[in-house]
Amino acid sequence: MVHQNLSYAQFPNSIFAIVAHAVELCLSSTTTTTRVLNLNPSRPFHTLLCSTNSLKNPLLQFKHRPFTSLKLPSHSRQFHLLQPQPLAFPPIPSRFTASASSSVATGNEKDQLPADIEVKETPEPNCSVRLSVEVPPAVCDDCYKKVLNEFMKQAKVPGFCPGKNVPESILISYVGKKHVQKATVESILKRTLPHAMSSVTGRALKDSVRIVTKFSEMEQTYSSLNSLRYDVIVDVAPQVKWIPENGYKNLKIVVEIDSDIDASRASEQELRRRHKSLGSMRIVTDRGLQIGDVAVLDISATTMGQDESNVQKIPSAETKGLPVSTENYTSVSFYFSFVMHHEHFLPQLYVLRAGFHFDTEDGDKVISGFLDSIIGIQRGETKSFELVFPESWKQENLRGVHAQFTVECKELFYRDLPELDDSLADRLLTGCTTLKQVKESLFQRCLEVEQTAREQATDNVILDQLQKMVEADIPQSLFEEQGRQLYGAKLLQIQASMKLNEQQLASLSSPKAVNEYLENQKDNILNVIKQNLAVGDIYKRENLQFSTDELVKEVENSIAEFKREKQEYEEERVREQVPEILEGAKVLEWLKEHAEIHYITR
Repeated sequence: MVHQNLSYAQFPNSIFAIVAHAVELCLSSTTTTTRVLNLNPSRPFHTLLCSTNSLKNPLLQFKHRPFTSLKLPSHSRQFHLLQPQPLAFPPIPSRFTASASSSVATGNEKDQLPADIEVKETPEPNCSVRLSVEVPPAVCDDCYKKVLNEFMKQAKVPGFCPGKNVPESILISYVGKKHVQKATVESILKRTLPHAMSSVTGRALKDSVRIVTKFSEMEQTYSSLNSLRYDVIVDVAPQVKWIPENGYKNLKIVVEIDSDIDASRASEQELRRRHKSLGSMRIVTDRGLQIGDVAVLDISATTMGQDESNVQKIPSAETKGLPVSTENYTSVSFYFSFVMHHEHFLPQLYVLRAGFHFDTEDGDKVISGFLDSIIGIQRGETKSFELVFPESWKQENLRGVHAQFTVECKELFYRDLPELDDSLADRLLTGCTTLKQVKESLFQRCLEVEQTAREQATDNVILDQLQKMVEADIPQSLFEEQGRQLYGAKLLQIQASMKLNEQQLASLSSPKAVNEYLENQKDNILNVIKQNLAVGDIYKRENLQFSTDELVKEVENSIAEFKREKQEYEEERVREQVPEILEGAKVLEWLKEHAEIHYITR
């Protein structure tokens, strides 16, 4: 007997579709969803912002985030809850009956069961729930009849017109008893899973449902007992516990502001930078390096124990032209650490070139003692000296490390600058006619940057304090999703600054690279999730809202910024995520109004 292969009976290939269908049915039973806030970065970060230690997580910005189309190996899921109000699951296993009349609708269609199914709910670790489902014979028989009817419509049994009644024994003989049994089990799952999920409606995270019972076991149970048992594990929304309760209402925070972002100091430095750009460089021939000069240096370094043992090269300082500065290190050091997998990196990795131009007026931006050690060095001369990385060094694995530096001076220049007066005004800043105008304009620009940096630093300190005040069990699916979002944002930041080629991007997007990031950044990812959960909880507790006008304006601003930056975007995704941005902004605004905030400059 040749059996006709019908797709309806191919259960192993459609199990995921069944789960997805069941969850979609549950989702469609409510028109309101609650999202875990997605705090992706907004746009390229200003260098002054990146230099502020207060900005421990620059990804947490609440305005104009990009909604990237970058795809990672594992599909990104947006975590919706099935209903807005979470229900606390019982601390001990409980039983309930899913009513046969309970409806799981898509549009106006309702699927009613001929009998009740029994579901036992048991809490699992990591904010998960196990649902043990028992399907009675009445439901199994009803599904069996529906399966036979479906086969009767599809099968072309010899001697019978298509769609006409075929005796059960002949139909089963033609299709195959095994196929009918598989299709019946599939039908039972498809019809009962949405009913079983009704107990976690409002708590279950989308795309976290897993049927853990083996299909072979379900087949055996159905074949021998004419009933079905199966277990489902689903991740549920974490319950936020505040310690102390309502502690967020009276925050007392101290915000450290880097002195570099002070508008007065920053504007003076910017004026100096512009003035220097108008001068010319002259070769020094008769003396060594002094303050104000620019030197072209080759730098190398090795680490060593205090007893001069265990000497190791510092890879990032072994290439010509590599400085030991602490600026602009975030994206580039991330790229090197994940591509080259080195453990020791100096916190600055400029685009490599034959000789690093070191401006001695920037001596405060390199490791302490470096400038003093090379003062007096002449062209062609090499100096070696030992320095210790301070405990405040940004890269933790270099703090307290003893390093032997070797510096060769390739070239030495001094600046020949024009006199700083009104005649340079238009060259310093287009449109200005006096030096006073230049200074005022630069000050106003830096004042805006300072204000933005203060707000961002304040937001980060508040968010950091919030995550310390909440406790929550984080499900693995939520951890992986948030981690992939942060990783994707990092890749975008690197791509924008370094223009990775396809091979580099593919390497960084590989499952291995993503998993390494999830492992290495586990604590940071968990903290971000706790921050997001805290923000979402405060938004609900305080009944905060945003207007339709605010929503429309934010969507327009986000789209306009994408176009201005010539970045790809999906308008639907922008509209989907903008409410999350506004919710976060409203919460931070409310918290700052009710917090006691002190600013200190370091």
